[in-house]
Amino acid sequence: MKTAKVLVCVFIAISLLACSTSAERKREKDKAARAASAYTQLGIEYLREGNYELSLSKLQKALEVDSDYALAHGSIAILYEKVGDDKLAEKHYRKALSLNPDDAGGHNNYGQFLCYQDRYEEAKEEFMTAASNPFYATPTVPITNAGLCAKRIPDMPLAEEYFRQALQLDEKFAPALFQMALFKFEQGAFLSARAYLQRFQEVAEHNPESLWLAVRTEFALKDENTSGHYAIKLRENFPNSEQAILLLEWENERRSGR
Repeated sequence: MKTAKVLVCVFIAISLLACSTSAERKREKDKAARAASAYTQLGIEYLREGNYELSLSKLQKALEVDSDYALAHGSIAILYEKVGDDKLAEKHYRKALSLNPDDAGGHNNYGQFLCYQDRYEEAKEEFMTAASNPFYATPTVPITNAGLCAKRIPDMPLAEEYFRQALQLDEKFAPALFQMALFKFEQGAFLSARAYLQRFQEVAEHNPESLWLAVRTEFALKDENTSGHYAIKLRENFPNSEQAILLLEWENERRSGR
């Protein structure tokens, strides 16, 4: 009887020790996750600011304290892509998605990386995986990216199909509206290009690309007053842009009669 009691007491003691050890491990794991999250957020902020050296330092620190922190892997992948280290970028993109396969944003980012590597079929698969995630709030983003990727092939009918799909989901999605305007302009369908640009400016501020397209669209439609209006906005709002330089060259060519 005494032996039994001793065994029970020993069993209880071992159980309590196991619980204590388990709780301690959980606390350590939670602490590491919090630290990794903090380092990652700092790394992302430095990345946005273009301070790649500090960003790399913080993201590496995040992975030192928690090597399985998916967001750190995804963020450092973007950083490596920006600095041209494609091998390390791919390694971390794949690691991030292995840790969090339901991360639609991660699939979209990896799809963009693959597209710039001219791996179009793989990129398409990543974009469609992202778009098909029912919990992803903006499936229009990867669908439009799939269209942009199709333009690189180039496969313009496929690109148009993706842009139209995006607008079926959200008729006010500005990037898809702009791409459709550009597509119609390049086709010579200037009235359609104008219509898409009008829809674009209802939901977004003009940028150098959209203003330059508007200048040429209105000129093609023989509305030089409106074309000139957009030209003034481009020169005044974005004087140092590539499009402002193109505008100047275009105007000089017109004046010289070329």
